[in-house]
Amino acid sequence: MATNRIHSAGLVAGLQQRVIFSVLILLAPLVSAEPQEQLANLVLQDCGSCHGMTLKGGLGPPLRAEDLARLPAPAIAAIIRDGVPGTAMPPWRALLSDQEIRWISEQLKAGALVAPQ
Repeated sequence: MATNRIHSAGLVAGLQQRVIFSVLILLAPLVSAEPQEQLANLVLQDCGSCHGMTLKGGLGPPLRAEDLARLPAPAIAAIIRDGVPGTAMPPWRALLSDQEIRWISEQLKAGALVAPQ
């Protein structure tokens, strides 16, 4: 019985170490890049997975400046922060600070976040 508990504890500890190691590997590029570069990559990769890799639309609507012209930057920030209930747009408040969300919304509004050609 005690052997099973020790074996289970060892498996859990090993799994925890693997998860932590995997997370560190995934975050390594984020730590080495400049903050704005990190956020730009996040938009192009994570947001681009739904909004299109060139932000011209996909599952989600386009995020180009001309498509966002009717929305003020604070409204875009609110959508990023809180998501859109009943849609595939998740809230990002748990992953991004208000400052990061504000920066992303301003960059999207200005058309400054574009995929490399």
